[in-house]
Order: sequence, then C-alpha cells, then structure tokens
Amino acid sequence: MNRPAKKIFSLLGVGLFSTWILARLRGEFRFRSSHGKVVVINGGSRGLGLLIAQCYAQKGASVALFARDEAELKRAKNIIQFDSPESWVQYYVCDSKQREQVEKCIAQVIQDFGQIDIVVNNAGVISTAPIENTTETDFTDSISTHFWGPYYMIETALPHLQAGCRIVNIASIGGLVPFPHLSAYCAGKHALVGYSRTLRAELAARKIYVTTVSPSVMRTGSIDHANFKGQVKKEYAWFSVLSSMPFLSKNADKVARKIVQASEYGKAEVLVSLSTRIAAALQGYFPNVFADLMFLANSFLPTPLDGKMSAVEGKDAHSRISPSILTRSSQNAAERNNEGPIV
Repeated sequence: MNRPAKKIFSLLGVGLFSTWILARLRGEFRFRSSHGKVVVINGGSRGLGLLIAQCYAQKGASVALFARDEAELKRAKNIIQFDSPESWVQYYVCDSKQREQVEKCIAQVIQDFGQIDIVVNNAGVISTAPIENTTETDFTDSISTHFWGPYYMIETALPHLQAGCRIVNIASIGGLVPFPHLSAYCAGKHALVGYSRTLRAELAARKIYVTTVSPSVMRTGSIDHANFKGQVKKEYAWFSVLSSMPFLSKNADKVARKIVQASEYGKAEVLVSLSTRIAAALQGYFPNVFADLMFLANSFLPTPLDGKMSAVEGKDAHSRISPSILTRSSQNAAERNNEGPIV
C-alpha cells in the first residue's frame, strides 16, 4: 500500500474512532425507561410535526403537542393515541411567537409531566412571492415564526433540561441556500440555522445536544396552508407541483424517522436528501455558479404584479393545473397528516 493510501486509511480510522468515542460520551438515549421520556413538539398538530410525534410515541415517549389550532391538536392527539394507545399525549394551544404563551405552556408541561427531555421546534410558515410583492410583514412573520419561536421555546425549556437532553430544530434547505420567490422564508430559516449551530457548540458542554435538520421539499400535504402573492394561481401551481414530485420531494414519513433517529444519537446536522447536500455543496464551493443557477430558475417563475398585496392561502389559489394528478401525492399526504383535504 502506497503512502497516500495509508494516510487516507489512517485518517478514516481516526475519524471513525472519534465518532464512536463521541457517541459513547453522549450516552444511549432510551425512550422507554422507568419514568419515560417527554417530548415537546412545537408545530406538532399536523404535517411533519405530527409524523415526528407519532415516531416518538411509537418508541414509548410521552408527547406534548404545541400548536395554535385547538381542533387540529385534538385530532392529532387522537391520531397518535390510536396508533400508540399506551403513549401519554397532551396538547397545548400555543402561538410560539408569543413569549408569554410559551412560558405558560412550558410551565404546564412541567406540571403535567414533571420533566422535558426533548424539545422539537417544527412550527413554520411558507410565503411564496416575487420580491417585488413581498412586504416587511412577510419577513417579520417568517423571522418571528422560524427564529423567535424556537428561541422562546428553548430559552423557556432550557432550565428544565438535564444532561443528555436533546433539542431538535427543523430548519430547511432554504436555511442553507437561497431560492427565488422564497426570500422571506429563507431569511427566517437562515436565522434558525445560525442560532441552532451556535447552540450546539455551547450546550454540548452541558451534554445537551442540539440537532439542526435541513430537509428539502417534502410531501407533507401542507401546500394549501402556504401563503402566496403575485400571480397567486401560478405561484401555487409551481410550488404545489414541485412539492409533489417523487424525484424532487421527499416522503415525509421517512424524513420523520430520520429526524427521530438523529435525536437518539445526538447528531449535530441532518441534511435529509441528496438534493440538499448537493445544493449546500454548490453554494459552499461554487457560490457564483449557484447564483447563476438561481438566476436561471427565477426566469422560469411567474413575473411579479405591480405593488404590494395581501397574501392568499393555498386553498384559495387553486387552478386547472393544481390540484390535479400532478399533486396527487400531496393530496394523499394531506389526508393522512391532518392537513385537511385538498380538493
């Protein structure tokens, strides 16, 4: 074996050994124990959050669901307990953008369960629009939801977290790279990624492990809850079709299982799909090339309308193109994931 090959194998061996040592130091995370684990999931009433909650419940954890809509929360609780009848599930009506609501609900969780072992920040809002039709309010809402919401959740829960606990922040590919017509969304997710990565570096000293998750487009069924501006029917059409294509979007059930597994091992980062890894690598190593690709992609998207305008929810932006057979996978996911029917 020549010298370069020996060096490569030596470095590989050191890397694998270091990974094993760090995994041992983090300890084995058992969901079924004498007192069980308690998972708080913000944005847990539908979509990816609901799927994550189901995965934790299947592993024997107790689940506290946070969301704004009480009717959705009730349905989510029933779905989880039907699937995992032995799991203890409670729900809390909470707008995580409001610090006082977060503090009240976290205090109630401690009163009800006595502890918190995992905090999952999943609540999100998607706003799709050309920059000309995007307002300051869109940016404020995105940053309030994607950054301040997780910040309030973590700051409030942190005094109750012991060594070995986990924090999971669901960011996005939009938090790693820019995408046209998603400027407000990307701004909020970029803020969350920076905050989450910094927390990881600092809280590891207390053996509290923070995982930053960056999925690509997923088939959660949430397309009718997204907000659109500009030529709203065209914006909804491209976004909903892209979110439904099997080769471009990910199965949300599989993503949820990967996220839960990553929290068990206390991983620092989860780049869920190959497309996320490729996009992040292009942005990191070839930023000018990636910028040109995004410029090209923007040329295929709907042109803006004059002036600022109010957002239209996806369910009010349907057209002959979407929903259709092209969005069937998202329609099916919506039914399964408590997102409501897409018709």
